Amino acid sequence: MPHYELYYFDVRALAEPIRIIFALFDVPYEDHRVTNEQWDELKNDTPYGQLPVLKVDGFEIGQSSAIGRYLARKFGIAGQTPEEEAQADSIVDQYKDFIYFFRQFTSRTYYNEDPAEIKIVADTVVRPAAENYLAILKKVLANSKSGFLVGDSLTWADIVIADNLTSLLKNGFVDFKEEKQLGKFYEKIHAIPKIQEYVAKRKDTVV
Repeated sequence: MPHYELYYFDVRALAEPIRIIFALFDVPYEDHRVTNEQWDELKNDTPYGQLPVLKVDGFEIGQSSAIGRYLARKFGIAGQTPEEEAQADSIVDQYKDFIYFFRQFTSRTYYNEDPAEIKIVADTVVRPAAENYLAILKKVLANSKSGFLVGDSLTWADIVIADNLTSLLKNGFVDFKEEKQLGKFYEKIHAIPKIQEYVAKRKDTVV
């Protein structure tokens, strides 16, 4: 088996779907939680000056979506057909579009910036973007007969979206009492035994 090393900060965020995939398939890996001080030294040695980075027997892969797609193909959760693969990829791309707005909130929160400024960003930037994003997800689920986002089985898109919903839930941008369809999807993914086991034991963070 290849030797995997994952480098990311001590939060869920962009690396958590990768960690969940490893847990789902019982794949051992080194989970390097990079501190801010370590990042200053490490940054110039990464492929794109960003984290996460996955090393596979020393071969480096940057960008969270590229890593997720690589692992999804390797472990059989990329989609059952080329069309399903494309659909899963497009859903993750939509998530990445939303994350641009969400990170404006989370970065300010992480660095303990002015609470009044954080609230303005939450109300004027993130909530409108979240409404559009969640509407798209609900539309996708409304067309699903299986309860999964793509086809009739789990794909990496389900893992990415379910973990992002965790972050939105923790930060008050979604309420499953109101969004029952999204709540049902969230529970479906987190009821998968290996994922449920991992989530119960992991170090949880707000993002």
